[in-house]
Amino acid sequence: MDIQSIKNILKFISAIGIGVSIFFIIPLLTGLVYNEPIKKYIIFNLIFLGINFLIFSFLSKHHFKMNIKESIFAVNLVWILLGIGGGIALHITSNISFADSFFEAISGFTTTGATIYSDIESLSKTTLMLRSLFHWLGGMGIIVLGVGLLTLINPTGSLTLFKAEATGINVEKLTPKIKDTAIRLWGIYLLLTICDIFLLYIGGMSLFDAINHAFSTISTGGFSTMNDSLGHWRNNYFILWVTTIFMFLSGINFLAHLRIFHKDFSGYLSEEVKWYTIIFLILAISLTAVHFYIGKDTIFHSATHAFFTISSILTTTGFASTDYSKWSQIAVSLIFLAMFVGGNAGSTAGGVKVIRYVVLFKNLFAQIKQNLHPNAVIGVYIDKNRITSKILNSVSGFFLLFVIINIFLTLFLYAKGYDFLTSFSASIACIGNIGPGFGHVGPADNFSFFSDFEKVVLSIFMIIGRLEFYTFVILFSKEFWKKF
Repeated sequence: MDIQSIKNILKFISAIGIGVSIFFIIPLLTGLVYNEPIKKYIIFNLIFLGINFLIFSFLSKHHFKMNIKESIFAVNLVWILLGIGGGIALHITSNISFADSFFEAISGFTTTGATIYSDIESLSKTTLMLRSLFHWLGGMGIIVLGVGLLTLINPTGSLTLFKAEATGINVEKLTPKIKDTAIRLWGIYLLLTICDIFLLYIGGMSLFDAINHAFSTISTGGFSTMNDSLGHWRNNYFILWVTTIFMFLSGINFLAHLRIFHKDFSGYLSEEVKWYTIIFLILAISLTAVHFYIGKDTIFHSATHAFFTISSILTTTGFASTDYSKWSQIAVSLIFLAMFVGGNAGSTAGGVKVIRYVVLFKNLFAQIKQNLHPNAVIGVYIDKNRITSKILNSVSGFFLLFVIINIFLTLFLYAKGYDFLTSFSASIACIGNIGPGFGHVGPADNFSFFSDFEKVVLSIFMIIGRLEFYTFVILFSKEFWKKF
């Protein structure tokens, strides 16, 4: 790695650091409002801002232009550094070990929502807001925020960063400049957050709880201010349905939301959104029927909690309105299916993504037809566009990596002495950025029982899942380091 590459990466990271430190003012203001001791947090944020500002100032005259290799390396590095920086902030505000704080910060920024706190309601308002802020920043993608910042430095160098962070099978933009798309996406993100805050507030939440839960909902993160998550409002159907709807919307490609302002509704008519909606309805209605039959509750009560649960798990948000692990094995099976799906590409949701399943199954059927008609030319089409062999290979490779990495982490945890259900669901929950799983990591439990080493390992796998494997795995390729 030459000095030019090092300067590019440092300038990028310092720009991100400055942006994050500015947002860190929000928990600071929260502490002031609630008259909490925040002196150490203020000192930390000043140091955090100062270090990044000095690095950025030192490189102010450096001509910034990142290639794809530098972008990939920077993306991986920035997530680790955010975990360290956010972990220090949590360590200061809640006095937990660094392994715990690193795990919590990574879980926040990757919008996984897994937590080590057993008594969330005992935390300070500063800490609660900090956790939710991690979600909100990580939801749209901290790198997309960086794209907006870096346009001040190099308007032509943003696309490689966007490609390195963007989730899904392809990168799509609605404006000639990728930075304009990124800025408008943040506008949609902010608008949805404000709408959610307003509805939760009029529905009965305090303003503080409404802000925190909106941050977690729109980012599909899952951190709550209550020990029993949204179960604290389990009988407030308005809050549960509002959260269900906003989780569902946040699982849709944000470019589809953005198209509305161009009077274009085609985004909502895409095959991915159609299948996403169909899968959601099938699983939610099925779970409603199971819960209604097993729980003997009213149909509306059963539907409220079933639709909420499927929306939460499908979009990898991880909120819980009740302990769904007790709803019967059929219910658990349906929820397990939702864990494997995920939201749309281009959304804040994690998981495999619906579009990859659409591509995979269409390719499977195409191969069957090809065997029946060897001389026919059979292609795979999504929204009337033919999918290239490059994308087909990428999707197949993704699934292979998804399976291999989950097997590896599951076996690692199982070898450490945990039961198979806990090991497997913890692996899926962390790699899929879902949060709660089953067994000892169920919706009524937390991840505090893991050792410090295991928490660090799980944190790394959260990052791997957030970056969708390729961006991380490529670091172990000899070709990547050649001529870096």
